[in-house]
Amino acid sequence: MNRDDVTQLILTAKRKKKVSWKSCAEVVGQSKEWTTAALLGQMTLTEEQAKKIGSYLNLPEDAVELLQVTPYKGSLPTSVPTDPLIYRFYELISVYGTTFKELIHEEFGDGIMSAIDFKMDLQREPNPMGDRVSIVMSGKFLPYKTY
Repeated sequence: MNRDDVTQLILTAKRKKKVSWKSCAEVVGQSKEWTTAALLGQMTLTEEQAKKIGSYLNLPEDAVELLQVTPYKGSLPTSVPTDPLIYRFYELISVYGTTFKELIHEEFGDGIMSAIDFKMDLQREPNPMGDRVSIVMSGKFLPYKTY
């Protein structure tokens, strides 16, 4: 069994149990955003977290063990995603990436926004013209150092 197999087990168990990512997050004790990333193979769970979610989703012991292994980060299989929702994020970065870069550099200087010291909040925003997706991302600024 590998980490991709564990992700598929989790998705199957979640679907069969008819549970939400939010309920999985409550079991793990972290945000729904972090927990979803972890259960999709992008974060490392502690032994306690892995055992709790393993019990909740009835995962085999080897899956619980693999949840505690540092994963290979980055889950998209192609350079340009083909899934329509994920492609829209690619499109967003293609259109606004240089704007993000310019504004971050103007405000903070030469550096990057961390995806390690990072948090995200995703919410539904009711709107009479059609509900909106609100995503707030917050990452620590890491300046490039001179040496």
